Parts: sequence; C-alpha cells; structure tokens
Amino acid sequence: MTLELSTPSRRERWSWGAVIPAVVCLAFLAIVTVDPRYFYVDDTESGAVGNWIQLGHLMRDGQFPSLVLDQWMAGNYPVEGQGGLWNPVQIAVNYIAPSVDNLALLATLVKLAFGIILGWGVYRVCLEYGARPYWAAVAASAIPVAGFTLYFEYPSWVTSLIGMAWVVQAWASGVRYARGRSGPIPVFVFLYLAISVGYVHAALMAGVTVGALMIGEYIRTPQWRTTLKLAAVGVAAAACGAITFLPGLLSSAVTWRTGAEGTYNDNFLTAPWSETLTASIPSSVSSIESWTGETTYAPITYIAWFALPALAFIAWRKTQSSLREWITPLLLLAFILLFTAGPSDIGQIRWPARLLPFVAVYSLVLLAVLLSRFGTLANLKSRFTAASLIVLVLMIRASSSGPQYFVRHLTWAVAIIAVGALAVVLGRKYGAPAMAGLLILTIAPVTLYQVIAYPQALNKWYLPTSQSEAKANFPDFQGTTLQLGNRGLIRIDAETTELPWSSQVYGNYAKDLDLDYVNAYTPVGHADFASLLCMGFDGSTCDDAFHNVFRPDVYTGRTSADLMLLDRVVLQRKQYPAADAYPAPPGWHWADVPEMARGEIYVLERDAGPISGQAGRVSATVNADARSEYESVKTERVRVSSQDGGSVVFARLAWPGYTATLDGRPIPTKGLGGTFLYVDLPPGTQDGELVITFRSPGQRLGYAGMGFGLVLLAGLTVLYYRGRRQSGLGTSAITTDSL
Repeated sequence: MTLELSTPSRRERWSWGAVIPAVVCLAFLAIVTVDPRYFYVDDTESGAVGNWIQLGHLMRDGQFPSLVLDQWMAGNYPVEGQGGLWNPVQIAVNYIAPSVDNLALLATLVKLAFGIILGWGVYRVCLEYGARPYWAAVAASAIPVAGFTLYFEYPSWVTSLIGMAWVVQAWASGVRYARGRSGPIPVFVFLYLAISVGYVHAALMAGVTVGALMIGEYIRTPQWRTTLKLAAVGVAAAACGAITFLPGLLSSAVTWRTGAEGTYNDNFLTAPWSETLTASIPSSVSSIESWTGETTYAPITYIAWFALPALAFIAWRKTQSSLREWITPLLLLAFILLFTAGPSDIGQIRWPARLLPFVAVYSLVLLAVLLSRFGTLANLKSRFTAASLIVLVLMIRASSSGPQYFVRHLTWAVAIIAVGALAVVLGRKYGAPAMAGLLILTIAPVTLYQVIAYPQALNKWYLPTSQSEAKANFPDFQGTTLQLGNRGLIRIDAETTELPWSSQVYGNYAKDLDLDYVNAYTPVGHADFASLLCMGFDGSTCDDAFHNVFRPDVYTGRTSADLMLLDRVVLQRKQYPAADAYPAPPGWHWADVPEMARGEIYVLERDAGPISGQAGRVSATVNADARSEYESVKTERVRVSSQDGGSVVFARLAWPGYTATLDGRPIPTKGLGGTFLYVDLPPGTQDGELVITFRSPGQRLGYAGMGFGLVLLAGLTVLYYRGRRQSGLGTSAITTDSL
C-alpha cells in the first residue's frame, strides 16, 4: 500500500498546522523545566538581550539608534549590524525589552515565537511541494528542535534563529509567487525581514534561496517570465535591505572584520559529510570542532530519529518522473552540504556549520514530500530489514564519535527499531496520519532526553536574570566608566560563589544595568581602539591597559582617560592586586568602593569631579581655543580660534562617516592614533564655526536602494494584479492563505 490520500481540505491543513505550535510549546516547556535559563546563555545573555534593552531605551527617548558615544568601539550600531535597526519586528522586540524584568523569560518568549514561525514556514514549504498535511506537520514539528538549533541557536545565537525563520517563510512565499498563487509582497516582506535582521548568514541564504527558486521553477516550467519576476523581487528586497550591511562593509577597514585573511580552513565549525550518519541517533555526539574541542559533546547534528530509517519506505523507482518538481530543495540541499563542509572562513563569512539548521530544513522537507507521494509499505519485510540496517550503521557511526556512550547508542537503536515497528503497525491498521501522529508525539520526549543527558555546548555567564535585582546589587556608578579587567581570570560556573556581577561588567551587562560603561560586547570591534586598551570582544582588557589609559599622548599632552572624558576607572583586583598601595595617577584618587563590590575592585575617580557632563565633547586642543555651542550624537558645533594653526580633539571614536566644515568649507577629519577624532585648524582662524557631522557610510546609497526597491516592488505588484484580471481570476479569490 502507498501512504497517499486525496487532496487535503482546508480544515485538514489548518488542523495539522495547529499541531506545530503545540509541539514547539511542549518542547520549550520541557526544556525550561530542566533548566529555566536554557534560552538565556552565552551570546544571548552577554550580547543580544543587552542590545535589545539599550536600543529600546534609545527609541523610547526619541532617538534613532546610531552611535552610543561613550561605548566607543562597541557603540556603532549601524556597523555592528545585528541590532535590526531597519527590521520592524526586531524594533518591536527592542521597544518591549526594557519593560520585561525577567530577561531569561524575555529571551525564551522571543525564541519560542521564532521557533513557531520557523515551524510554520517549514509546514508551508512542504505543502507547496505537495506534501500531505500530516507529513508536513511531522517535518515542521521536528525542525525547531533539531540538534544545532537546540544547542546553539536557542541558547545563544538568536539572530541566526530569527534569520532562518524568515528565510524559510520567504521560500514558501516564493514558490507561491512563482506559481501564480500569491503576489510579490509576501515574498518581499519575508526576504526583507531575513536580510534586515543583520545576520550575514541569513542574508546569504536569502540570496541562495531566490537563486535556487529561479533555477528550480524554470526547470519545472520553462518560462523566463517566472525566472525574471523571482529575480526582480529578490533584487527589490536586497536593495531595501542593503542599508543594513553597507555601514559595516564600508567601515570594515578599521574593524577586526576586514576579511583580509581571505579564504582558509582551520576546521573550526565545519561539518564533514560523515556527520550525516549521526542525524538520526539522539545520543550521538559530533566530531565537529567547536569551543569544547575537536569533539562537541552534544547531538548538534541530530535532525530526527526517523529521518534516515524512513528512506527505506519510499518507492524510489517511482520518484524519477517527479524529480523536476523538487529541483529547488535538491539544489538547496546540495549547496548547504558543500558550504557547511568548509572552508571555515571565506573572507568575512566564517564558521559554516552555523548553517547546519538549513541541512535539517531541506532534508525534512524532501522527506515529507517523498513520503507523501511515494511512501509505501509494500514488501514490508524487506523494507523493515533495510531500515534496521540503516539504524545499525547509524549506531556504529555514533559510536565512533562517542564510544564512551555506546550503551546509549545501542539503547536508542533498539528504541528506534521498536517505535518504528509500532509506527508501521499503526500505518497498516489506521493509515499514514496515525504514523505521523506517533512520530510527532515522540519529538518533545526526545528533546527532553537530550537536554537532560547532554550539557550545553556553549558557556553560561550566569548573568542575573532580573533587571531590577541586578541594578539593586550593583554600584550606582553615574557618568562614564572604564573597567580594566579580564573575564578569563574569573571562575564562572554554577558552583562558584564568586560571580562578578555585583562589581564588574563584561559583555553587554552594563546595558542591562542602564549604566554608561566603555566596556561592551562587540563582534566587530575597532582595531586601533582595541589595540590602545588591548580590549577584547567582551570588554576584557589586558594588564597594559592601565598604563595606556594614563599615559600622556605625545601630541596633546593629555592621557587617554582625559581624551575619552572618563569620570571613573574601575580596576579588577585579580588583574591588579594591591593596586591601591601605589599612588593614584595625577588628578585622580582612590575612591571608596561600595559595599557590594568591596574585595573585587578598586575605583579611581577624578579629584575635580566628573567631566563627562561638560558642554560638548571637545577633550583637548593644541594651539587653539574651542567652545562648544551645540552637541548631539551625530552633530557638534564648536566656536574655534587658532592664530598659528592648531587642532581640536573630540571624545569621539574616529569612525568612517565623520565630516567637518569650518565656516561652511569642508576640512579633513583625522584620527589621533587612529582612535580620537580631531581636525586641524588653518592659521588665522578667528571665531570660526566648526561643525562636525556623522553619517554612516553608505547611508545615502541605502536610502536610494530602499526607494528603488519599493518602486520595483510596486511595479511587480501592479503587474501581478493586472495579470490576475486578464486571466479572469479577479482579486476576490485572495485570502490569508495567499501568504
């Protein structure tokens, strides 16, 4: 017998579609029962959530997020890219974030929402390629808890999760648009959301998806009109989304991410094809090298326990006639297998295993379609034997990666064969929907087993989850503070009683506290500033940073602390033991340390009091007089004079994008040591008006791209509805199903 039924009704599609959020919610509930902060780990707790909070505060204050001047190398949000500055959904998340006290809950709810969006996207794709709703529901329920998503994206890389969810939705809408069942707006919207989230891998996959659709749909129905309209909507979305990446690309020369290293392979987070044979054993650890070493002790390549054994129940000879229907998913699967295998770095794109969740998506979409159209229980004995042999091979491969877990692998192999046999019995007696139902019921329990049996593959920072409690237990350091300390010197784990979060900030913790620290999380950095303080991505600094901060600059005679307009310098005791036994730098004194931080830090404050609240951000002059008249984040107007020529230095990082005029005439901007923005004044300057302006590189081009993209989208929309009228379909048939 084959596992095919008649054309599904709308009720059947919606009923099975409703199963997906139920399964995802059940899986999330099981996970947080084991670990309430599972979804608040590593980059999520140290980076993403802090950004959401600070961006939310800025928006509530009426500012469009751009520069945060006192955060220096971590304060250029357009260059950072991943703030979602142009993404309306991310903007909504940012706006809400400051109002949610429990940050672990905030992260969990955001990831739950996008897990469901991802699942629904997979469901829609499966249906578009002819899968039965129940098999589509199986694939869509399994994808949100596949191994790499479960162990990397849910705990940490939330932006990757968000981008993938939008890409999959765009794929589904792209198929509908290509086949005349929907207009260009849905596919444009999802592509734009995928690009504007600011995650380069999501933008890459958005482009690859459009390209694969163009090829696949042309092979299916050789019509250039279809190919051109897919290309056009892709160009429209890319043009509108370009503003997300242009500032980072055009500023990359001063950052860590120049791409100058070119293409190379060190095997870090690359996925060899042999990992395919671990995709259906829930206990299998991975040979992919990550932060835990050459073996990642978690089932990060797991897709679904039934994925590979189910291949034995497909009538493969019958599939050849329909191959052209699936060119797009086959192309996508081929691309992603090649890409994730390496090299580890291609210019600014690194760690290809980040795209392993797409391997799961493409594999299960194809499986759902194949089972729907060519699934069979004929020759059952032979097929069941073949499935059992597949399981045996999987167990052997799993044992090679993690031989110490052999008993687990053997247990799971037996369980897979047993549950598979039960599914076959149900299929013969009650039909394919019963089989699908059983598979869906196993998804959450398998997820629960995995999070209990295997630790997370990433580090926990154990940051406080309550905003209010964190603020209450941290010194109220007003003004601009620089911390000199190294997170690597601190033991951070569940057992330690010495967590630093009542005295020190690393990552974006200061943003959780709503305090102005120079230290913040940045994956991009600023090379010269980082060199000055030997500051890392998490805000940690090296021992020499103290000397560099208080060393007078040769040109200005001012220290870096003065040029930055710092009010306070906090020193980690472990990095600078007994520091207060030495005299404080000139103009500074050792201040009392608040009780909650005593024993962890030393504090230096200025003798004359805070200076960050002064009018304007002029921090030094050389042979010149300067008086600030107006200052904002992006603009500063200063009245300047210099008889013999001189310079004006600003407490601004010399990012690309600054321009200056003197009495309306352009003059060059420079970087003192590549770090502090300054301008040279010509001799004879008397009471001149110096205006400093910042505009992110590529912003005007980005605006033009947005305009072009929207005009192109409008044209495509007009053509779509004109075509519907000409074909006699009319607009009355358009429903919410048109997405």
